[in-house]
Amino acid sequence: MICSLRGKLTDKRPNQVLLEVGGVGYQVQIPLSTFAGLGALHDETTLLIYTHVREDQLALFGFLTAREKHCFELLISASGVGPSLALKILSGMGVEELVPAIRKGDVAQLVQIPGVGRKTAERMVVELRDKLAAVDVPESGRPATRSQLESDVASALVNLGYDARSVERAIEKARGSGGADFEALLRASLQILGSSAMQKGARAGSP
Repeated sequence: MICSLRGKLTDKRPNQVLLEVGGVGYQVQIPLSTFAGLGALHDETTLLIYTHVREDQLALFGFLTAREKHCFELLISASGVGPSLALKILSGMGVEELVPAIRKGDVAQLVQIPGVGRKTAERMVVELRDKLAAVDVPESGRPATRSQLESDVASALVNLGYDARSVERAIEKARGSGGADFEALLRASLQILGSSAMQKGARAGSP
C-alpha cells in the first residue's frame, strides 16, 4: 500500500496532479484545498496518500496534511460516502468548517456542499459526530461554505499564480460586487488582486 509520495510535480489541476517519483508518474486525485497549497510545476512535492483498491481499479488520493487525510478517511467510513464524494466534500468545505458543522449536526450547512443531499448529510452527522470529537480543529469565523462558483474562481486564480490567502480575501470582497457568474466574479477578484499588488508596490517604492 502506498502511504506517501515525494517527487517532482509534472502536472497539476484543481482535482488531480501528476507526481513523478523515480521516473514513474503517479496520477493522484486531490481536493481543492491541497491544490491551493501546492508549489509551482517541477517543484518537489510530498503528498500523504490514501490508496483505494477495487477489483478493477487502483486509485490514489493525495493530501498535504495529515489532518485532511484523516478527515477523508472518516468521511468514507460513513454510509453512502465513497472516495469521490469525500473529495468533493473536502473541496466544497474546509476541514476547519466541516468538522464543527458535523459535530453540531448542522444539516442545512452540509447540504450546501455540491453533491451532498439531505440523507447523506444526516448519515454523516449520525455516524461521524462521535468520531470527529477527537479531531482538533479551531472553529472559523468565516462563512461556512464556499459555493461551487467561488471554488472554481479560486482554483483559476491560484492556477494563475496568485497566493491562496490573497485569493480568498479577494473573493470575499468581490462577493458584494454582484459577480453572479464565473467571468464576473473572476474579473472582480482580479481587479481587487491587481489593486492590492499596486498598493504594495507603491508602499515599497515610497522613500
